[in-house]
Amino acid sequence: MEIKISSKQMLMVLRILCWIIFIGLCIEAGGILFNLFYTLLYNPIGAGFFWNQIDFSSLYQFDKGHFIVVTSIMSIVSILKALMFYLIIRIIENKELSITSPFNHSVRKFILLEAFISFGIGFFSNYGLNYTEWLANQNIKMPTIHLLKIAGGDVWLFMGVILFVIAFIFKRGIELQEELDLTV
Repeated sequence: MEIKISSKQMLMVLRILCWIIFIGLCIEAGGILFNLFYTLLYNPIGAGFFWNQIDFSSLYQFDKGHFIVVTSIMSIVSILKALMFYLIIRIIENKELSITSPFNHSVRKFILLEAFISFGIGFFSNYGLNYTEWLANQNIKMPTIHLLKIAGGDVWLFMGVILFVIAFIFKRGIELQEELDLTV
């Protein structure tokens, strides 16, 4: 017995997965931002049990500025990840992704936006990694980068390069499709 999955069914499954991931990333970004403002404006003890039980108490006691920088980097990375999935959901929901004519300007624009966002995530992840390593070298007890969710900056940069290449392939595909439409 052979199971056949159509592209419409696969797109529906991917749509549901994207919504689940997007909601999770929004919760993560909101949790980080809430904990940041809660710790700064209301209760400094909140640094000891930050989002996902991350302990920033030694960093907060060392310097509030460094605490703000590290948590801001965490929030920027999580917001950019959520934005990436928002754009994926938007292109799927607006039916701009057409199987019959995949080479169009809206898909190319989407791929370029995803490439720029991927570069942004990679840049801030690498900056956050270097910054936390520098803080750790200052004898400040820092959580691991995996807990901070800023690991893998090089992978995000690599993905950005791949998306730029795909965007330029789409540009050439659009040019060929427009020439074909003019000759017919």
